[in-house]
Amino acid sequence: MCLAVPGRIVSLSVEDGFPSGEVDFQGSRVEASFALVPHARINDWVLVHAGFALTILDEEEARETWSYLEEAGIAAQLPYGAQGDPPGSRA
Repeated sequence: MCLAVPGRIVSLSVEDGFPSGEVDFQGSRVEASFALVPHARINDWVLVHAGFALTILDEEEARETWSYLEEAGIAAQLPYGAQGDPPGSRA
């Protein structure tokens, strides 16, 4: 199964001419490419699949998507994030 997971951009950089950076998934940070959404900025919410941000989401969409993953029992199986905490809820 393939799925994309919502996260919040916490850092940006340019490597080999392509934008990249860290995305926070409920406390776990993962490097992602922003080549498909070069206009993304820090604190934007993005949908990430296979290390690529696919689209920018608003926070409400991100939380709704995460709740669907939890409802389906998928959130607990992800290699990042904590089941039960909505994205960005950690201080």
